[in-house]
Amino acid sequence: MHKHWLGNIMKTAPGARNMEENMKLQEIVANRCGKEISQCTNEELYYALLEMTKGMAEEKVSNQGKRKLYYISAEFLIGKLLSNNLINLGIYEDVKKLLADNGKSLAEIEEVEPEPSLGNGGLGRLAACFLDSIASLGLNGDGVGLNYHYGLFKQVFKNNLQNETPNPWIEKESWLTKTDVTYPIQFGGFTLQSRLYDIDVIGYENRTTKLHLFDVETVDESLVGEGIDFDKEDIAKNLTLFLYPDDSDDKGRILRVYQQYFMVSNAARLIIDETLARGGDLHKLNEYAVIQINDTHPSMVIPEMIRLLMERGILMDEAIDIVSKTCAYTNHTILAEALEKWPIHFLEKAVPQLLPIIYELNSRVTKKYDDRSVAIIDDEKRVHMAHMDIHYGYSVNGVAYLHTEILKNTELNNFYRIYPEKFNNKTNGITFRRWLLHCDPEMTEFITSLIGPGFKKNAEELEKLGAYVNDEEVLKKLLAVKGTRKTELKNYLVKTQGIELDDNSIYDIQIKRLHEYKRQQMNALYVIHKYFEIKAGKKPARPITVIFGAKAAPAYIIAKDIIHLILCLQELIANDPEVAPYLKVVMVENYNVTLAEKLIPAADIHEQISLASKEASGTSNMKFMLNGAVAIGTMDGANVEMHQFVGDDNIYIFGESSEEVIKHYEKADYVSRSYYENDANIKRAIDFIVSDQMKAVGCAENLERLYNELLNKDWFMTLPDFEEYVATKERIYADYEDRMAWAKKMLVNISKAGFFSSDRTIAQYNEDIWHL
Repeated sequence: MHKHWLGNIMKTAPGARNMEENMKLQEIVANRCGKEISQCTNEELYYALLEMTKGMAEEKVSNQGKRKLYYISAEFLIGKLLSNNLINLGIYEDVKKLLADNGKSLAEIEEVEPEPSLGNGGLGRLAACFLDSIASLGLNGDGVGLNYHYGLFKQVFKNNLQNETPNPWIEKESWLTKTDVTYPIQFGGFTLQSRLYDIDVIGYENRTTKLHLFDVETVDESLVGEGIDFDKEDIAKNLTLFLYPDDSDDKGRILRVYQQYFMVSNAARLIIDETLARGGDLHKLNEYAVIQINDTHPSMVIPEMIRLLMERGILMDEAIDIVSKTCAYTNHTILAEALEKWPIHFLEKAVPQLLPIIYELNSRVTKKYDDRSVAIIDDEKRVHMAHMDIHYGYSVNGVAYLHTEILKNTELNNFYRIYPEKFNNKTNGITFRRWLLHCDPEMTEFITSLIGPGFKKNAEELEKLGAYVNDEEVLKKLLAVKGTRKTELKNYLVKTQGIELDDNSIYDIQIKRLHEYKRQQMNALYVIHKYFEIKAGKKPARPITVIFGAKAAPAYIIAKDIIHLILCLQELIANDPEVAPYLKVVMVENYNVTLAEKLIPAADIHEQISLASKEASGTSNMKFMLNGAVAIGTMDGANVEMHQFVGDDNIYIFGESSEEVIKHYEKADYVSRSYYENDANIKRAIDFIVSDQMKAVGCAENLERLYNELLNKDWFMTLPDFEEYVATKERIYADYEDRMAWAKKMLVNISKAGFFSSDRTIAQYNEDIWHL
């Protein structure tokens, strides 16, 4: 399957090793600190390694090929970079040994590094994986985004509620490199000067790609008061403070328009400048550049690029034609509300220079098509970003087979009928080097001892592990490695968050953005159900630890109420001596990439329980699979393809199908209260949310609001799947006790994870869309 994508990655010989790097580090340490490695603090060694790694990355920068990709995204959730970069440079083991020989721990040095606050969930993590694969495959492409100073927010739990606080990460010395590139960016009534900062993205034994992050030097961090509140109208001072400013008011929403335009105007200018610097012809821009619009946030690059080409003397008809051959759009959602629609009066205020072009683009569409549903500007005078992307881009892709089929057949069917040739699927992938080599060196070593190191470049070689599916020694070792990771997670959480785990329990983990369609609330209702079962004397064969990690958007009230429910259950169950020995609920605080790297290798079971037809793809499912966890999931997103790869015996599928769910929405026939009234278990679980016990540890307002939501609305249909979910969970927990049979499931999952490599995804983007 797709073997041709290995071409570039297999050509690259491993870089310089051992002595040279050891001497380089010693020299940097001597110059910086005037002492030996053994005498340095972890902080001093971190900054020395940072300097060394940035120097080595710079040596691998190349800009080859006539055509270059610009991957524009509002998020790049890159995680800590030190170890990943050392692995990709091929010197991780050497550096680790050198430090150990000097009495230093690379793992402890890693803790010094702050995690860049440049993303939130799967969208941003995917973009980070894609940059890694672009570099690892030796393709000519860079990322473009914004340099958020405080990112989304740091999550702090207080009184069992989520509180948002700033999450600063930029230090005097960091992975950011300040460049000389600046542009005057014009808004309605004022102009801001931008500044470009670069972060090196080092490919695995290949070239270095750049993540271009634009900032304003007038940004003022002191603008932020209590929590994450700030003056949303002082654009010069607030523009790059936060990712996704609170959009519960118009000031927050229009600030997003300013941010998005700032991102794409800078990107468009950079693309034009780099094209001209390479001797390119702007009349043939599409031969020199391809712009991938990641979700709708960068959509204004289309009218902005048209405007900038017209400024350089190209007539509008030609400019539109050029841009339509240069831009491609990735759709990441089936939720209509997530496709951005900006009121025209926002654009009039923030970016008036774009409106004549947007009006013209819309006029051309409405003259050609009578169907108002495909217009760019709707009857409520809102500009539909996705519509602009589809009409004036040459490719529209979904991110899993099921997602793309739903786009074609229902959600974007009106566009698919017009442009069937534009639609294509690119199932998401993950960079397995970070999510296996970096996360679990012991598992990596074990796999290497069985099948050799080839899988580090070609993930599909993991398939060779299938030969060991009946080898008892291999299966025992697999269980032992998982056990070590579980103990490590236990030690890490007690040290960093004061949370005590039982590493002999089953770790059942759900980590992802908090959203009703992802149905963390269903998992929480199961916890309540289990609580009552244990109270009634039905004790599980082995203790169960249910772990959640998630942030809720600051303005997403019900999502924050779900977090409150989980935290209340955590406290209530921990303080119940009858239940605590058998059931534990944990919500980790400030879930991020660093925590994911500890949680994923330790998981026994992972929850992929979104309402069928709502999750575009999911990527945590791929990371867990790669690390030998077994999924409970609906037939949604990439779960569908995972199920095809591993077969019925190695994944636990439940719930209504996407077709059934879509029919419920069409007929509007789902009534949550009828499930509540006709199912004693559901009634018991939902009633408990507003019980005296819960109100004793929680806030009545939050609990009652969530109770009413589930009882009277439940838009993402938690209740129809609940009984089957409970039964499936019980089956999983029972199956877990046959340790050899369980280890087989683990091995099959790892062996089938190769398809979900972002190297494969990126190779397909290149072959079908980019043609670099």
